[in-house]
Amino acid sequence: MIFILLALAVAPGLAIAIFIYEKDKLDKEPLHLLVKSFFLGALSVVVAILLQEAGKFAYGFLSVLTGLQLGGDVSRPFWHAFAVGLTEEWSKYIFLILFAFPKKEFNEPFDGITYAVMIAMGFATLENLFYVTDGGLEVAILRMFTAVPAHATFAVAMGYFVGLAKFRHQYHISIYKFTGLMGATLLHALYDFFFFLENYPFMAVGGLFALGMGLWLSVRAIRLHNRNSPFHPIDFHPHEELTEKSNVE
Repeated sequence: MIFILLALAVAPGLAIAIFIYEKDKLDKEPLHLLVKSFFLGALSVVVAILLQEAGKFAYGFLSVLTGLQLGGDVSRPFWHAFAVGLTEEWSKYIFLILFAFPKKEFNEPFDGITYAVMIAMGFATLENLFYVTDGGLEVAILRMFTAVPAHATFAVAMGYFVGLAKFRHQYHISIYKFTGLMGATLLHALYDFFFFLENYPFMAVGGLFALGMGLWLSVRAIRLHNRNSPFHPIDFHPHEELTEKSNVE
């Protein structure tokens, strides 16, 4: 049984990583860089845990010092979701910026999505192992269709703008990077927020809506970067080619 659980924990992240690799049709990244990105993503789990523990300590210290508490059935889950989203996305972001961004192989905007997703899938896979070994088969199946794809959508949002940052005007680099980080953070926080509303379990539907919105945005981002790739043949028109093939058949 343990081997089945391990397979179910690892399979979603690997499947999504392979899917994104196949979507990079015009100039695929070296496999050794993608594997390194995946394992750096797993390492980013440790960074996120350290940041979250530091945040808990700081919050506890300030609460004792000032007497202030984050209360309320809605406000507490909101700030909790934002803190989780920010720490986890920042942990992935630093590896994307420090490791992948400077590489000469990062030579088209779509590469931002590719490397961001590889890092995110490393993160999601290790996180999934923790949850699945503790929660069992039901958790494994649930996360296969929710949490792991959600991490992928956050990564696409981040990678889309980091990809733009590499190839747009130099004065806009910081703006695009910040937009990527905050876009991923806000999507993550929105997704988590609805599931954190334990007193309103029906609001979990909102989390599924956030996931659906993230998937829709991801599809658009992937199409845009693929279409605008500098490696795209100038005379290649996929819709026309499809029409010609249909006529021949």
